[in-house]
Amino acid sequence: MKKLSWFNKVMFSFNIVLTVLTFLAYVLPFLAPTFFPFLSVLTLVLPLFLIMNGLFFIYWIFQLKRQMILSGIVLIIGITFVNKFYKFASNPQPEEDKDFIVMSYNVRLFNLFNWLPQEHVGDTIRQFINDQNPDILCIQEYSKTAKVNLRVYKHRFIFMQGKNIKTGQAIFSKYPIVDQGNIEFPESDNLIVYADIRKGKDTIRVYNMHLQSIKISPDVNEIQDNVDSISQQKSQLMVRRISQAFKKQQLQAEILRNHKKECHYPMIICGDMNNSAFSYVYRSIKGNLSDCFEEAGNGFGETYNFKYYPARIDYIFVDKRMKVKSFQNFPLFKNSDHFPILTRLMME
Repeated sequence: MKKLSWFNKVMFSFNIVLTVLTFLAYVLPFLAPTFFPFLSVLTLVLPLFLIMNGLFFIYWIFQLKRQMILSGIVLIIGITFVNKFYKFASNPQPEEDKDFIVMSYNVRLFNLFNWLPQEHVGDTIRQFINDQNPDILCIQEYSKTAKVNLRVYKHRFIFMQGKNIKTGQAIFSKYPIVDQGNIEFPESDNLIVYADIRKGKDTIRVYNMHLQSIKISPDVNEIQDNVDSISQQKSQLMVRRISQAFKKQQLQAEILRNHKKECHYPMIICGDMNNSAFSYVYRSIKGNLSDCFEEAGNGFGETYNFKYYPARIDYIFVDKRMKVKSFQNFPLFKNSDHFPILTRLMME
């Protein structure tokens, strides 16, 4: 430290602070948000921490400074997190008759209140679904009022709620639904629906989840404007709101985890988790299931239309008895604040 220039001393001080924050973010997925609700916000920006540590590593290595060891250690320890936010292209696997396709999509009420300026959003989404032709379709923020006809699906379970604005969770299937139900959460309008679907000789439990929203605008410029207007107060309110949402999500994840313990069928859990892959909520829900993006995804796998940051908050988890043959997200299909995700599976 003594041999460093004053500028490098400042840089290394920032490097140390970043290291501490990164290690905290590494540990937080193993700690319930109720214990450290404010710190849990760090899990949202762990990919950014990893990128910044990489930049520090490059900075020190070009100067042949031993300070590079610090960032190097951080990156080596965090190597297991990389696949959760970036996946190098997987080799495509041949399609087979046994394959079936699952899609999950938060459609934001099919743009019922014209959040997006374009016309006929509901019809565009319907056409996209027909083109992709999933065998099982899970929709969050479904709206009957939008009158989007998905008649190709003979079997469906739609659970609607709300007084003035009706919104729902829906599962559509080309295979028979032999049982169905919903899981409501205390003090929340969010919920989970599930259906037991008969495919050939197999019965598969499909959960469609929509967990508590953290209510962050997809426009970072809007967030920055709010922060600049009443800087400290606004940022504190935003962090407090996110941490409260994380505590609710923890309870919701634990309710789902307990519910799925009673299920002995191979299962699929998909939907809008409203949280990152580095969170306690993610670990709690995923359990010993496979994350389809990690198995067969490509690139950042972003699922939420957030400017300049590839946010992945929608997931498809599947039983280990299923082979994940492909996974796609569709970041160019901007007809909601979320992007659809799709996976091709085969029972093994």
